[in-house]
Amino acid sequence: MEIETVRSVIQKLKDGRLPLHSTPRFWGGPGDGEICAACDTLITREQLAMEGIASTLSDKKPIQFHVSCFHIWDHERRPA
Repeated sequence: MEIETVRSVIQKLKDGRLPLHSTPRFWGGPGDGEICAACDTLITREQLAMEGIASTLSDKKPIQFHVSCFHIWDHERRPA
C-alpha cells in the first residue's frame, strides 16, 4: 500500500484535495472510524489517527490520517 499511498498523496496535493501549507497543530489518538484523507481507507480503533485543522480560514474542517500516511503527506508537501 505504501507506493499507492504516495501516488495518492501526490495527486491530492497537486489537485488541492490535501493542503500544501503547514497545519499548526496535530494530535493523535485511537481511530474512531475516520477515513484517512491520504489513502481513503478506514482508521480503526486499533490504529492511531493523526488529526489536525489546516491553518487557513477556508480549511476549518479537521483532517485525519493514519500515522504512516501523515508522514508521507508531511514529506511530500515540503519543497524539494
